[in-house]
Amino acid sequence: MFDSIIHFFESIDPILAAFLATTFTWGLTAFGASFVFFFKTMNRVVLDGMLGFTGGVMVAASFWSLLAPAIEMSEGDGFIKVIPAAVGFALGALFIFGLDKVLPHMHINFKETEGIKSPWQRTTLLVLAITLHNIPEGLAVGVLFGGVAAGIPEASIAGAVTLAIGIGIQNFPEGIAVSMPLRRMGMSRTKSFMYGQSSAIVEPIFGVIGAVAVTFFTPILPYALAFAAGAMIFVVVEEVIPETQQDKNTDIATLGFIGGFIVMMILDVALG
Repeated sequence: MFDSIIHFFESIDPILAAFLATTFTWGLTAFGASFVFFFKTMNRVVLDGMLGFTGGVMVAASFWSLLAPAIEMSEGDGFIKVIPAAVGFALGALFIFGLDKVLPHMHINFKETEGIKSPWQRTTLLVLAITLHNIPEGLAVGVLFGGVAAGIPEASIAGAVTLAIGIGIQNFPEGIAVSMPLRRMGMSRTKSFMYGQSSAIVEPIFGVIGAVAVTFFTPILPYALAFAAGAMIFVVVEEVIPETQQDKNTDIATLGFIGGFIVMMILDVALG
């Protein structure tokens, strides 16, 4: 079945492929958000474990799918070879850092808002927090497909599809993590679902942006891959992990992180 998926993506335009792949990851967010129609609450232990899993997938994807190819395709040796990855990684982290300071948002387990002070409702701020998570994820998938379009040997359809599968898997608990708190706050099931799935709408947008950018500016590919990695690692360290440490479920969250890391590592090495 995986081979059939690869053949399909090889037969279409890489930019369209980036759009379809990130639409798939958005769809799994919506699937997770749909659980609000069947449950009003989610056990906090389960949610922390799933968020830990999300962090593990993101860290593993950052290395195997993004940083390693970025270093491999860079020219030169020694320090010269790793400079594009180092620069791109730093810029990606700084990009999310900047958004984090400017965009008003609020994380699930925190009472204080972040970013510029805003009169926006708590529900909107919660959705924007998860939206921040999804920007680098869409960008990462798009950049890999853009590398394929540019004819870079180190960028493969299999690797891009594998990354999309991994990100889609970890988007599922993110959808739950948005919709369930909104439901507990008294919002209707339909509205909770709509807010939950909308948090990932940025993934197809940034997926296409990443693919187009690399297609037209091929030399930036190593920087772009590392940029996406830096953005994802910043999100994990600054947002995902702290959210799992607010209750007494730190062990569960840590085991979830290890599980997510292993799953993504296996997917990337075996399929990518």
